[in-house]
Amino acid sequence: MGLRKHRGHLITLFIAVSLVLSACGSASASATSSSSSKKNIKLLNVSYDPTRELYKQYNQLFSSYWKKKTGQTVTIQQSHGGSGAQARAVIDGLNADVVTLALSGDVNSIAAATNKISPNWQSRLPDHSAPYTSTIVFLVRKGNPKHITDWNDLTKKGIGIITPNPKTSGGARWNFLAAWAYADKKYNGDQTKDKQFLKSIFSNVKVLDSGARGATTTFTTRGVGDVLIAWENEALLSLNEPGGKDKYQIVYPSVSILTEPTVSVVDKNAQKNGTTAAATAYLKYLYTKPAQEVIAKNYYRPRNQSVLADYRKLYPNIPLVKIDDPLFGGWKKAQKKFFDDGGIFDQIYSGKS
Repeated sequence: MGLRKHRGHLITLFIAVSLVLSACGSASASATSSSSSKKNIKLLNVSYDPTRELYKQYNQLFSSYWKKKTGQTVTIQQSHGGSGAQARAVIDGLNADVVTLALSGDVNSIAAATNKISPNWQSRLPDHSAPYTSTIVFLVRKGNPKHITDWNDLTKKGIGIITPNPKTSGGARWNFLAAWAYADKKYNGDQTKDKQFLKSIFSNVKVLDSGARGATTTFTTRGVGDVLIAWENEALLSLNEPGGKDKYQIVYPSVSILTEPTVSVVDKNAQKNGTTAAATAYLKYLYTKPAQEVIAKNYYRPRNQSVLADYRKLYPNIPLVKIDDPLFGGWKKAQKKFFDDGGIFDQIYSGKS
C-alpha cells in the first residue's frame, strides 16, 4: 500500500508539473505572439482633400521616428475627401484612429454624434489642437484677364467661379465665411445686404464640387472658370507645380479668414484597435520642428514661429477674421446659422428669401 501510495503521489506531482509547464508554454507563446503583433501596427488617418501631399510626407517622417523610439513598425493609411463628408463617414462607422479635418466643427460633430471623441479634445494639444493654419485666397488665370482683385469682383456678371459645396466641404465653409466677413464690413453689418452679396457670388458659381481638391481639379485640369476660391496651400501647390507659374497667379483679397484645421484621436476606436499610444504620438509629433518643416514645405502656415519666419515670404500679411470673433461666435453658432438645413447658405443658393 505504501509503494502504491508513493507512486500515486509521483503521478499527481507529474501531472501538476506538466500542467504548469504547459501553462508556461502557453503564456510564453501568447507573450511571443503579443510581442510580435506589437511590432506592426496600423493607423487610419481620416483627413480632408488638400492634405494628401502633406500627410504622404509626414507619415514617412513619423514612421521613422516611431520605429526608432519604440521598435514598432507603424503603417499609416489615409482617407481623403470633403471634410464634412469625412466626418459623416466616421459617424457612420469608418474606423478612424485619428481625424485631421478642415475645421473644429467637423470634429465636434463626430464627438456629439458618437461619443467616440472626448468632449475636451481641443484642450489636449497646443493651439486648440490646430497644428497649422491657412487662409482663403483666389487662384486666377495668368495675367488675371478678368481683373479680379477682391471679393466684390466675384459678384460681377461674366465671372465664372469655382468653389466646393459648403454642405460637404470644410474649405467651402471657410470660403463662404471669408466672403461674409468682407460683406459685413462693406455693408456695416446689414445682413440683408450681406445675404444679397453672397447670393450674387453664388449665382456666378459654375461648379460646386464635393471637396476642395475636386474644385482645384475642375479649375486647373478641366479649365473651368475664371477664379478658384481656394485654400492658400492649394493655390500655392498649383502655382508651384511644373508650369504652374505660366498658367496661374494668386490674388489676396483685402480681408480673409484664419483657417484652422484641427486634429484629434478618435478615442474609442483607438482603444478598440489598441493604437492609443501611437495615435496620440502621431498627432503630438505634428508640433515638433521636423514636422513643422514638412508642414511649411507643403504650403501650410506652421505654428512654430522660427519655421514660419523661414517661409514668411510665401505668406503676405492681410487682415484675417477668426471664427471665434463676435461676427461668427465659434463653429457651433456658425454651422447652425449658415450651413445647417434651412440656414443662410440654403436660403441664398436655392433662391429663397
